Amino acid sequence: MTSRRFVQVDVFADQPGAGNPLAVVLQADGLDDATMQAIARWTRLPETTFVFPPSEAGASYAIRMFSPRREVPFAGHPSVGTAHAVLDAGIASAVDGMLVQQGIAGLLPLRVTGSGKDRSIAVRTPRAHVVQLGDVATLPVLGDALKGMPAGALPPVLMDGGRRWWLAELRDEASLRAAQPDWIAIMALAKATDSMGVCAYARCHGQPYDLAVRAFVGATAAFEDAASGAANATLAAWLASRGAMPGGGDTYTVSQGREVGHDARLVLHVDAAGDVWSGGCVQTVVSGQLDW
Repeated sequence: MTSRRFVQVDVFADQPGAGNPLAVVLQADGLDDATMQAIARWTRLPETTFVFPPSEAGASYAIRMFSPRREVPFAGHPSVGTAHAVLDAGIASAVDGMLVQQGIAGLLPLRVTGSGKDRSIAVRTPRAHVVQLGDVATLPVLGDALKGMPAGALPPVLMDGGRRWWLAELRDEASLRAAQPDWIAIMALAKATDSMGVCAYARCHGQPYDLAVRAFVGATAAFEDAASGAANATLAAWLASRGAMPGGGDTYTVSQGREVGHDARLVLHVDAAGDVWSGGCVQTVVSGQLDW
């Protein structure tokens, strides 16, 4: 049994409990795949990450990500949360405000701005592309999953940004907040289209955020995600491709998780090259040792 530095953080949160939880094992040397999967199953959090010394030139550190069921190639909130933990532990330092994460998805840069409780970290997400536009008339399983959700201006679309999500704009924030997901239908859609499920969104007015988002996961299990950096990144890519970014700018703020007892804030930015950066603040909640 070895003692390893271990933290639990809250990602996309301005205070503990507002965002999406993440466990980080900061000294993962010597752990094999089966052991990492066992630890991730034990934490029972959406993801657990494991930090290793980098093996590629230019990388600040290497990372492996596991859900309780399987390894994950890329996800937004584990990337942002791990960068926060690595900085606090002194494992790596930002160079010109940048870190570089080495993982299955390749070398991904992270931008670090601010300091202390106001520090914000954003990851440049893998490029997302359109798989297919959704037509409820020709794809009944999509219509079933969106039943009772009044449609907004843009059509539903299946996007692939490392994970595949159906994106569905709803008429307004009230409709989104009141939506009651049909979990059987969403799981059927996820299985039929090899997707995570439905990421529903609505434009907001007179709020300190521009979009409200709800991510209904139907792959392997049925639950609503408290704050999804990857789903929001695919959404930003879709909106940018349609010239439909909120406010017509290149940056906007998302509210997510309120319906499941959280109140996360994510900031999405599309740069001049068309790359999407997904980020926000992170809070350390638990710090100690993992004996495993």
